[in-house]
Amino acid sequence: MKALWLAAPFVVGMVIALHFSMNAAIGKIVGTPRMGNAAFWLIGAAMAVLIALSGWDPTFWTRARTAPPWLWLAGAIGACIVFAVISFIPRLGAGTTNVILLTGQVIGGLLIAHYGLLGSPVERFTLVRLFGVLLMIAGASLAVFGRIPFLR
Repeated sequence: MKALWLAAPFVVGMVIALHFSMNAAIGKIVGTPRMGNAAFWLIGAAMAVLIALSGWDPTFWTRARTAPPWLWLAGAIGACIVFAVISFIPRLGAGTTNVILLTGQVIGGLLIAHYGLLGSPVERFTLVRLFGVLLMIAGASLAVFGRIPFLR
């Protein structure tokens, strides 16, 4: 069961790469990433409503009112992230964009976990994790730049 919980985010990560590339392609086809992004969010909002209705909880609105208002900015942040990424893909390529994006996500996730922000379980940033981040940055650099200068 644990293997499934580890494999599922990997698959979702691959879908995210596909999703951003599809969104960038739509932006290119319609001539403007802004309109492509808007269409994406309209379709996404409709899908989110369908998913929500499939498991509707009548206490939702009561509980939603207790959330700090700033947390609702997540939707706006998501729209800005998607717009930024679909602007990067035509300039940097899907591979480079996603490698850099993933590097930022991992470092950001480790910081959130270290401080236990937003309800995350606390996971201290250790030397082993630092080594992992450094290896990831080295790997990301190889993936982005495609060569090891001193091994030419």
